[in-house]
Amino acid sequence: MNNIQLIGRLTADPELRFTRDGDPVCRFRIAVPRYDDAADFIDVVVFKPHAEACAEHLGKGRQVGVSGRLSYGEWHAEDGTKRSKHEVVANSVDFLGDRDRSRAAAPAPEPEPAAA
Repeated sequence: MNNIQLIGRLTADPELRFTRDGDPVCRFRIAVPRYDDAADFIDVVVFKPHAEACAEHLGKGRQVGVSGRLSYGEWHAEDGTKRSKHEVVANSVDFLGDRDRSRAAAPAPEPEPAAA
């Protein structure tokens, strides 16, 4: 059985793209803490229908719970070297923690003065 569950924090804002057929695909990386104060960095891909929700509501630093399967792929780069990658193909993504903590702490813009 290929099943994985992780809890971690996004290392950057998610990236939303679309397939040739117009289906949304969202990618992001999470840092999953280990007991020795280190972290593992895991790539996550989310397909329709949850991809757009992830792109809209998640941001760097946001804590998420990810359930899915582990996927492995191999390919040859343009320079001929063999490359490989593991990633989690998510079945579900639970938005954990405070949403406000996930966005960069930028001051709110000043409101425009009302025209008289």
